[in-house]
Amino acid sequence: MKNESIPKWLEWAREIQQICQTGLAFSESEYDTQRYTRLTEIAAEITASHSDISKKELTENFLAHPGYATPKVDIRAAIIKDNKILLVQEKTDNKWAMPGGWADVGESPATAIIRETKEESGLNVVPNKIIGVYDGNRDGRHLELFHAYKIVFLCEKISGTLKTSVETIAVNYFNFEDLPKLSTARTNKKHINDILAHLNNPVLPTIFE
Repeated sequence: MKNESIPKWLEWAREIQQICQTGLAFSESEYDTQRYTRLTEIAAEITASHSDISKKELTENFLAHPGYATPKVDIRAAIIKDNKILLVQEKTDNKWAMPGGWADVGESPATAIIRETKEESGLNVVPNKIIGVYDGNRDGRHLELFHAYKIVFLCEKISGTLKTSVETIAVNYFNFEDLPKLSTARTNKKHINDILAHLNNPVLPTIFE
């Protein structure tokens, strides 16, 4: 199913890039390598013409991901205290989201969410449940070069003190009825509503798209 919020040019550029990435991974001749590399440059040219990112930077970014093209994984921690949810204010857009970020290669999902939560909020947590697995949440993001999945964990604080990081400028708990402006590429109202549904009915199954 196509994401209607994504412009057509970006769908085309992303599809070309994904085909080229996979093609380069299985290329058996110098001729194929040259063709796929040139097509990668074309995908970068398309993207650069619609953004403030240079063709050179985009080409380097596209070619920096060898192997079969697969979605990236974004993880988020839902931490609840006194019926409030923990959010961090992102330095990049001054908006708020659940702590989290990209999972690193070699990490299990649980290890990734523990690390990201500690880095962004100062809290040590244990993940207790997966609220949902979501397809490519990029609502509100002007440019996303790669397809992504998002995993939202319900986590329990075990220790630590709230503090900011190099990526966050504030950390606080908020009432569900009075949330600050969300960084919707990271956390949106659907995620919040799904978390509330699980809090009200803990036996709900994991949501997935």
